[in-house]
Amino acid sequence: MTIQKNLQGTTLRVTLEGRLDTTTAPQLEAELKASLDGITELDLDFEKLEYLSSAGLRVLLAAQKTMNKQGTMVIHHVNETIREVFEVTGFIDILTIE
Repeated sequence: MTIQKNLQGTTLRVTLEGRLDTTTAPQLEAELKASLDGITELDLDFEKLEYLSSAGLRVLLAAQKTMNKQGTMVIHHVNETIREVFEVTGFIDILTIE
């Protein structure tokens, strides 16, 4: 998985490409933990994300909990496969998806 970060003021845009699974979730978790201090808006771009596992969902839930305390988190460009994972798991009601 490739992670690209773009910081503009207190807005952090993270673009993910590839698979967010058991192997790559710790990488994203570490990147987010190191980057969320002082961030009020977290934008996640899933346009090139091909797969999302339960390990990836756990990282997204942790990020959402952090951002609930300090701002907002929005996920953009979710494909049908990822959207189905969100719907089946109930994450569609927890996360802001545009």
